[in-house]
Amino acid sequence: MTSSIRTRRVATDRLTVQIAELRDEGEPVVFVHGNVSSSAFWHTTLPLLPDRYRPIALDLRGFGGTDPLPIDATRGLRDHADDLAALLTALGIGRAHLVGWSMGGGVIMQYLSDRPAAVRSLTLVNPVSPYGFGGTHGVDGTLNSEDGAGSGGGTANPEFVSLLAKGERGEDSPVAPRSVLANCYVKPPWRPEGEHEDAYVDSMLTTRTGDDHYPGDSVASTAWPGVAPGTRGVLNCLSPVHFRLDELHLIDPKPPVLWIRGEDDVIVSDTSVFDLAHLGAIGAVPGWDGTPAQPMVAQTRHVLDRYAAHGGTVREVAVPDAGHAVHLERPEEFGAALLGILTA
Repeated sequence: MTSSIRTRRVATDRLTVQIAELRDEGEPVVFVHGNVSSSAFWHTTLPLLPDRYRPIALDLRGFGGTDPLPIDATRGLRDHADDLAALLTALGIGRAHLVGWSMGGGVIMQYLSDRPAAVRSLTLVNPVSPYGFGGTHGVDGTLNSEDGAGSGGGTANPEFVSLLAKGERGEDSPVAPRSVLANCYVKPPWRPEGEHEDAYVDSMLTTRTGDDHYPGDSVASTAWPGVAPGTRGVLNCLSPVHFRLDELHLIDPKPPVLWIRGEDDVIVSDTSVFDLAHLGAIGAVPGWDGTPAQPMVAQTRHVLDRYAAHGGTVREVAVPDAGHAVHLERPEEFGAALLGILTA
């Protein structure tokens, strides 16, 4: 996609991680991708940074060219955060600017919570809520059910998982990876240019599927919608029973935080089309019992407002007419905001 970008695999004390990079010197800026994607979604972003920076994008475990080790969902996003720490140690990087998109935003929030002194700045791009994905209500992330019903591996669309596993590259189905990219990752009618879109679809298809990866295992629940999170795989590590960041405002030191998001995101939203509670409310999932949708954006704002109230610096940038992949759809606005926090 971008000829100057090179990829290589880096052995760490946890696993071998594939990275994409431009140069070996400069102030490190590390980019972490979201769910059902890979570092390829950052390939057009890396060249935006001036030569004084060293941009690095990694593939998380089970995506791209990184070792597909199982994901222990009971640790929340710590498998990914610890993998990131191992990579930076292997590269000889002590402190870095971190940029995380979607699930990657949750990964770097977890990294910040565990290692605040190692973070120069934090840029959250349409991040998953600090209270996980699905199964909560209210700005404080109150569980809808003690078992986390409505979150985890059982909430994935089985046809999407099947087409992902089969390597489907077309868009005959509305839940084919290319269709999801065009209708959910970005805001229609905008679409990536031909070769870029193909590369993003290829990136999505690197996702390992199954109980240890995407979407993960699940268990039955007596609470609506009848499924609760298991202990393995991607969607379970995002469940609020395993991933919660209630005390981000207590860390010290507090690096500056940029929160940039597309205003028309339909994935991470207070009315997410991937949240079963919202889908139930609009009649797309049967048997809805009135469970409220997760206010994902409001939850993130609640956590970051507390961070600011306790001495942190937070800037929110809401980009109009943009969706979930604001860095792809609006590269100029994204690049300006990112440079703003890197030089702060």
